[in-house]
Amino acid sequence: MPFTSMSSTVPPLLFFLFIVIFNLSISAKSWPLSQENKIQEQDKDPFVGFNIGTDVSSLLPPPDLVKFLQTQKINHIRLYDADPELLKALAKTKIRVIISVPNNQLLAIGSSNATAASWIGRNVVAYYPETLITAISVGDEVLTTVPSSAPLLLPAIESLYNALVASNLHTQIKVSTPHAASIMMDTFPPSQAYFNQTWLSVISPLLRFLSKTGSPLMMNLYPYYVYMQNKGVVPLDNCLFEPLTPAKEMVDPNTLLHYTNVLDAMVDAAYVSMKNLNISDVAVLVTETGWPSQGDKMEPHATIDNADTYTSNLIKHVFDRTGTPMRPEVTPSVYIYELFNEDKRAPPVSEASWGLFYGNTTPVYLLHVSGSGAFLANDTTNKTYCVAMDGVDVKTLQAALDWACGPGRANCSEIQPGESCYQPNNVKGHASFAFNSYYQQEGRASGSCDFKGVAMITTTDPSHGSCIFPGSKKVGNQTQTVVNSTQVAAGETSSRSLLSRGFCASIMILVTCVLLPFW
Repeated sequence: MPFTSMSSTVPPLLFFLFIVIFNLSISAKSWPLSQENKIQEQDKDPFVGFNIGTDVSSLLPPPDLVKFLQTQKINHIRLYDADPELLKALAKTKIRVIISVPNNQLLAIGSSNATAASWIGRNVVAYYPETLITAISVGDEVLTTVPSSAPLLLPAIESLYNALVASNLHTQIKVSTPHAASIMMDTFPPSQAYFNQTWLSVISPLLRFLSKTGSPLMMNLYPYYVYMQNKGVVPLDNCLFEPLTPAKEMVDPNTLLHYTNVLDAMVDAAYVSMKNLNISDVAVLVTETGWPSQGDKMEPHATIDNADTYTSNLIKHVFDRTGTPMRPEVTPSVYIYELFNEDKRAPPVSEASWGLFYGNTTPVYLLHVSGSGAFLANDTTNKTYCVAMDGVDVKTLQAALDWACGPGRANCSEIQPGESCYQPNNVKGHASFAFNSYYQQEGRASGSCDFKGVAMITTTDPSHGSCIFPGSKKVGNQTQTVVNSTQVAAGETSSRSLLSRGFCASIMILVTCVLLPFW
């Protein structure tokens, strides 16, 4: 082809290629933005999160804790501090976190704008947006636990908010403070509720701040304590979200609204209390709620069965998105208290028994939340095994093994000589297989892993070598789950890289196909 002819043809082709490349580059740049918008949209849906306390003797290191959260599909957590190592470990995950200012830091932050700005720089700016910090809870139940600090509460909140404004983060990160239910009076019927007049000088301006900034009213709401303080008046089933006959439903005589559970009534009491102060556009966020699994003789209803029932039904209730009787269109999000038993807490016994898991991630009880989506891969009924406890004498263990393989009708064929689970040939190894066989055949039902106190539930697959325990999907399956979920964010990055490589390849092919005929 003559050079003059080619020179007259190429410019239009180059212009065409320039347009293609420009449009593809714009699409590539908009990809992360669309992902961020998707995350923001997801945050508008009601969710269930978990509080993570630190009075745990065997708390996982931050990287392992994050992997555990990902395995359990837990995407929202609340911390009682701003632990730097955990905030680092949460980077580039989809886990949203509320960080906290402890009560003992209120004086410094409420008295100095510079201290507040330093706190934001050190605990927020240093990690966001790689770590998805969604809110700051300033203090905890300040009005009722440290009333002397009440005058500092709003100044501290406003100083932190102003520091967020200076960093242009005030629309992404909300600032509020959690309250105990006792700041409200006459909470049932909800239509008669109001805030304790003692605290109006703090609550009124706080609510105006929350309304102006679009921040939630954080409330710690415990039907457990309502039941304990009103025995004989509030039925246990109403506190546990159990199905009720119409005759057992609580009815507000002023609104004629029917309440099937105590938590909804407490949330509506908060809405009414705010309305009495002319605030109607502030959402309620339940920052703590739960039920203890163990108590002393003064707390007979702190049991595993009640804790399981409350927590499982609460999760279903939130994901059903039925709202409250007063606001059926709005379902409050909740943070369950708490993820781990804080075994280092002082008595009573119940104080150390609010967690779903022990510090080593062994479940305290088995949740039943099937049908609630991917949340909590700890519908723990699907990922638990029953094994012999350490330190049990051989004679006691042998008796339990004999019962499991005899009257218990467990399948013990695999621990016979020559079979795949015969090794290690010791009582503990054989008992673990037999206990788990019985536990699985009983549908992992409550009480089926006890054997007079010599067995325990674990989330660690006890399979080894060619010995596959009932309920297992082979060794390493749980580890693989962690790897897969850990790689979600990485997978998105990879897909963008692949997309970019795809752009380049497409352009090269286009150039070749278009220009080749002219040579």
